[in-house]
Amino acid sequence: MSPRFQCKQRGAIGLMAVGVLAVVLAFTLLVVDSGRLYLEKRKLQGVADTAALEAVSRNGTCLAGLSAASYAGQSVARNHFVVGNGNTLVTQCGSVTTGASGQRTFSANPALSSAIQVVASKTVTTSVAGGIWSLFSGNSVSLNTVLSATAVAAKPTPTLAQLTINSTLASVDTTSSNLLNPLFSGLLGGNVNLTLAGWNGLLNTNISLLSYLDQLAINLGVSAGNYTQLLNTNVTASQLIQAAITVLTANGATADVLTALGSLKIAAINQAPLTLGKILQLQTGTTSAALNANLQVFQLIQGVVQLSNSQSAAAATLPVSLLGLANITTQVKVIQPPQLSAIGDPALAVANPTGPNAIYVRTAQVRTQVTVSLPVLSSLSGLTTAVNNLVGPLTPVINSLLSLNLVSTINSALCLLGAGCQQLDLLALPGNLPLNIVLDAGGASSYVTAYSCPTGNAGTKSLTAYTTTSLASLNVGAITNAFSSTLPMTVAPLALIDIGTKTCHEILGIGSCGTRVPFAGGGVAIKVQSPIAASNQTLVFSSTSPFATPPNVGLTPTYQAATPATNVVSSLSTTLNGVGITAYQPVGSNPLGALAASVVSLLGGVSAIVTPVVDNLLGPLLNPILNNLLNMLGVSLANVNVGANLTCGQTGEAYLVI
Repeated sequence: MSPRFQCKQRGAIGLMAVGVLAVVLAFTLLVVDSGRLYLEKRKLQGVADTAALEAVSRNGTCLAGLSAASYAGQSVARNHFVVGNGNTLVTQCGSVTTGASGQRTFSANPALSSAIQVVASKTVTTSVAGGIWSLFSGNSVSLNTVLSATAVAAKPTPTLAQLTINSTLASVDTTSSNLLNPLFSGLLGGNVNLTLAGWNGLLNTNISLLSYLDQLAINLGVSAGNYTQLLNTNVTASQLIQAAITVLTANGATADVLTALGSLKIAAINQAPLTLGKILQLQTGTTSAALNANLQVFQLIQGVVQLSNSQSAAAATLPVSLLGLANITTQVKVIQPPQLSAIGDPALAVANPTGPNAIYVRTAQVRTQVTVSLPVLSSLSGLTTAVNNLVGPLTPVINSLLSLNLVSTINSALCLLGAGCQQLDLLALPGNLPLNIVLDAGGASSYVTAYSCPTGNAGTKSLTAYTTTSLASLNVGAITNAFSSTLPMTVAPLALIDIGTKTCHEILGIGSCGTRVPFAGGGVAIKVQSPIAASNQTLVFSSTSPFATPPNVGLTPTYQAATPATNVVSSLSTTLNGVGITAYQPVGSNPLGALAASVVSLLGGVSAIVTPVVDNLLGPLLNPILNNLLNMLGVSLANVNVGANLTCGQTGEAYLVI
């Protein structure tokens, strides 16, 4: 090889060595520079992770006083991250959802605090690679680069239980509509005239409880997410209905539903202050995630209407013609509103099932008064028969007593002297006093008494609810103050027989009698004050039964029907234990009246005499109330549906989810 060629070869190798060295230096610079950025980003991520975990662990929210942003700021300061001079810290509250692919997504919502997102940003010197890339891409070269780290932390899902209670009303027909319109008109105070499509639309539409409460908070100016305050804030029935209209409008509800709600809002003229917490219960300390449940719109409106009426002094008078007769009026008053839904920690509820943390629901307590006036009262065959059955044995008893009594001797002497003598004059169903029938119906109640969640692969998921149905009391007689908010209801006996007297003279064989004196000898009356026995049972919602597994809160509840209670009407004659036959005291000092108490005490077979009244009068009057009116109000004395949800939560402390 020639020396010249060797010299050229050495020159080429030298150039290659220089090139390789330059590449090595460039890559070394890139590695060092990238490592610097990686370490800065890693440190920043640790700051964000720690801040998010602390904000959640300290129960931070986006409400004043429990500021998640404040807690996050305190955390980053302890980790030597100074906000300002290019460094930022952004904290948001919200929730995390998991998609079908398993990917988690954070959704910001200041009203929620089930998850907290922290985004930390820091300004650092731009990397060499970044500067070169900007140079060759034609962009201006910035000497600074902003690094960002995002962390989302959440608490383990809490264990939550929910009970709901509803009526068995599934659809509205023409007959039901004709009753619902005047019924809701009377309860709200204004005119309600909804179509069949409107009523059925309310029955077939659900509303998100969380969305409803959030909208109501906006309308009332209550801090977002402060549901405890919201449930105790004064509100009117029209405001409660308007919140539902706003939510359902945004969710695309049908025109029939929106028109029906608009009509109900206009009819809600009662401006009495209400609190939503009386019909919706949220256990203190329960997270907003528990509100992610749906509620039937009809049930919600039904509760609002009943709540409004319970705070009003007015009772609804219905133009309902019972028995097809005139002179019969029906009035309805909600004594206690329903508790539609209750959500909370079942562990707290089980510790004291009827205490302040109880998960308890109930239907409304409704008082219904039926007033039967004369002449309808005297035309009822059952009552007429019963009274005649009393008059029949009463007359010979009185006559026999009179024949043995000094009164008889005195009367005979008076007659002989021409001064006139007193004669008995028994009158059935005297006067024009109406017969009042008051039925207090409480329907049903249910509360959580036990629960279980599986551990690993062992155990079952179950929720137990103690349920009471058919709470009622029946009162019959002359009733006053049935709907008074200040005076107690009184039940006085209703006169069935008036033992009156007439003073008669006999002159020259011609007899004549003076004016009849009613109740001069007292009388016989009937009064009923009878509680109707309740039916109790334990409902178990368990994963051991495929049809009774309690789904997670937020899903459609699993319903069980409580065992139907004994038919109230058909069993009145056997369940009534408050029927009483009483004696009216005589008017004035008439000596005949002293016999009244003795007469009544001598009457035997009182139950057999009263039974026709119960069967022939009360049954036909109460049937329409029990079968139609109370069902429209969600108060069923025959059966009730209880729904259950149970979310078995996780154990442990706050953890990073994103």
